[in-house]
Amino acid sequence: MKRLFLGVDTSCYTTSIACVSEEGIVFERRTMLSVPFGERGLRQGDAVFQHVRNLPPLIDALFGEIDRRAVAAAAVSAKPTARDDSYMPVFLAGKLCACALSNALGAPLYETTHQAGHVRAAMLGNEAALPCGAFLSMHLSGGTTDLLLVQPNDGGIERIECVGQSGDLHAGQFVDRIGVLMGLSFPSGIEFERLALSAADRSIRIPSAVDGLNCSFSGQETQARRLLEGGADKSAVAYAVYDCMARTFSKVLGLAFGRFGCENALLSGGVSGSALLRSLLEKRLGRSLLYAREGLSGDNAVGAALLARDRFEKGR
Repeated sequence: MKRLFLGVDTSCYTTSIACVSEEGIVFERRTMLSVPFGERGLRQGDAVFQHVRNLPPLIDALFGEIDRRAVAAAAVSAKPTARDDSYMPVFLAGKLCACALSNALGAPLYETTHQAGHVRAAMLGNEAALPCGAFLSMHLSGGTTDLLLVQPNDGGIERIECVGQSGDLHAGQFVDRIGVLMGLSFPSGIEFERLALSAADRSIRIPSAVDGLNCSFSGQETQARRLLEGGADKSAVAYAVYDCMARTFSKVLGLAFGRFGCENALLSGGVSGSALLRSLLEKRLGRSLLYAREGLSGDNAVGAALLARDRFEKGR
């Protein structure tokens, strides 16, 4: 009987459960949280309630497809990042679920972070292109805009160090806030990118704000708002937002490549799934980058499941 490894992740806007074996993904299911139209997010209490409601049907689906006797270990995203002050109530729902599953199945439970899960999921399928030593990664989402130095270990992750970040607004927030202002639903990424790709006018430039390996987007949000208030075409502003992010990240990565001696970078998080951003960023950098495989850029529990497998194998 092949061993199976579970992963649970309850982020701000997605409830996720996954299962992997030594051969790859066995089960992966997620449910998006519901955000009222016109709102720019959810209160943590409302998000926790939705996770509690979403988890039972996901668990039913999981055990409808796997043999529970084969589960060797589980992992859960217990907090957003590895920083000491990192905390969000939404992750408690996943932790409670994972603890119950672990005890019921008699399988060890490992706590990890949402960020480590994103990086580990993005590593899947990119193993041959990643160096044996430390590599750069960027976690780009609605709650994180971090430049990371990742130390791998036997195919998994030994350590993640944050070496740069946004000082205020995150990349996903930049997209979502302007998207909602335009009348798009939340989260706005898919509709916003579609709008940007339709832009006939691609001449608008929103200046980037970069300080070493750190960046900022709050001033850029204000400029985008002023452009819309001044009558600028929505598609042109949407394209300008992606262009601004591409110029921002190219400056940060360009400096990081030289500082850390790395040849490539692995991008993860929902924002990194944008084909437009990838194209603009690689054009600015003049080189290709690595990304999570299709479907794994956004929030998911595959990374947590892979980390459970890594930890189990290392301990064994």
